Amino acid sequence: MARNFKLTLAYDGHDFAGWQVQPDRKTIQGTLVSVIEQITGEKTLPQGSGRTDAGVHALAQVASVAIESPIPLKNFRKAMNDLLPEAIRVLNVEEVVDEFHARKSARAKTYKYRIFRGEICPPFLARYVYHHPYPLNEEAMIEAAGIVVGEHDFTSFAAVDPEARKEALEVNNIRTVYCSKWQREGEELTYSIRGNGFLHHMVRNLVGTFLMIGKGNLSDKDLKRIVELRDRSAAAATAPASGLVLVSVEY
Repeated sequence: MARNFKLTLAYDGHDFAGWQVQPDRKTIQGTLVSVIEQITGEKTLPQGSGRTDAGVHALAQVASVAIESPIPLKNFRKAMNDLLPEAIRVLNVEEVVDEFHARKSARAKTYKYRIFRGEICPPFLARYVYHHPYPLNEEAMIEAAGIVVGEHDFTSFAAVDPEARKEALEVNNIRTVYCSKWQREGEELTYSIRGNGFLHHMVRNLVGTFLMIGKGNLSDKDLKRIVELRDRSAAAATAPASGLVLVSVEY
């Protein structure tokens, strides 16, 4: 009888082509598939709470997977960490009810985006931040952050998937943001956002638009208008992946 496992993972996404399995490309999910098969002999497909993009990191991503093996939880975690590359660590393994699904059962997620503002970015930070030493009106960004709090249609901040265009009328891009804030932490300007779910590229597109406010190219009124337009072309370019990390998933 299969057991349903909840895996809590941390990973450095710099050298991976994102979460989702892709042919001939190194991904987080694909690496987990290979390691679990080595341990149990079973072919599985762990389901993540969300599909992080290439280069995006995670402090506590959650995945669920059903396996037949009777292996004890602690042994399973140790075996996985022994075989996984150092860039991926299994922090915790729990046996959960069959109905638990990492994505469908999630109630909220928190992401953080880090911008290093100093003139010279330390080498050991470079792959975890977006280095932007140029002038920014940080106060304007901090003041505008709250505009996206609440329930909104975030189409303006969703990646445009050409294959999904014909189904666009059926797509629900309404999400609820519980917290959105910018703050200075030493030489870093960080953005934290917590919501009930996020669209593809949504956080990075929001950050890109806030940066335009910081540069003086957009105002808080413009941001409100962009949200209302529900048009991806109205928002700014996508911010680099390196600064984004999935902090936590709530159930």
